[in-house]
Amino acid sequence: MDNAQSELKYKFGLVGKAIDYSFSRGYFAEKFQAENLPHSYVNFDLQDITEFPSIFSGSEIVKGLNVTIPYKEAVIPFLDKLNKQAKKIGAVNTIKISKKGKLIGYNTDFYGFKNSLKPHLKKHHKKALILGTGGASKAIAYALKQLKIEYYFVSRSKKEQVTYTYSDLTEKIIEDHQIIINCSPVGTFPNINACPDIPYEGITQQHILYDLIYNPEQTKFLQCGVSQNAITINGRKMLELQAEKSWEIWNK
Repeated sequence: MDNAQSELKYKFGLVGKAIDYSFSRGYFAEKFQAENLPHSYVNFDLQDITEFPSIFSGSEIVKGLNVTIPYKEAVIPFLDKLNKQAKKIGAVNTIKISKKGKLIGYNTDFYGFKNSLKPHLKKHHKKALILGTGGASKAIAYALKQLKIEYYFVSRSKKEQVTYTYSDLTEKIIEDHQIIINCSPVGTFPNINACPDIPYEGITQQHILYDLIYNPEQTKFLQCGVSQNAITINGRKMLELQAEKSWEIWNK
């Protein structure tokens, strides 16, 4: 952002539902303070996506938004344009408001995930299971495709794109897929004793267990991985990377 722009006060925010726990608000508040920027970052906690246009009814200039559960797909009809990656993924977690007031959707989740996973990858990490089929899982699939890692979706019920239901999973299937990513909300605070229902006995020290959840830092899912000597990663680094990418997009 150039000096002239940085003098102006802009409003940024997170669109979601029941988002008191939001990582983004704290992250950007600290960032604005550290960099002496006059902007604000607020939570837009919407009961329904139809409330989305109300975000722009105030007097402050909204310059950029992040989007979280459960609106990463539902927000798309409200946007004027999607960038190429967001269009391919079919989910949006970043919205830029152009100088002409156009709403442009981006996806920085795939960037955050890809770059937080890459340092941990070894040659044997060839196949992955994605637990959950929400908006975040689409970005994960896109990143795995870029990394040339085969992936399969796991869900509670058989539907399009779903290879396995949870009840289909065996120890052998788990052994054969040495990256397992939890994209479901199972295990998020306050439900910290819950975890995806998979045969954890099949996990080995060759595995990476990745949980998009960051609160708590070590979910039950990750604890089960630690007890099997797997590499475990929580969602914090991904969030930091996607937040910085969002900031870059808003200020282009």
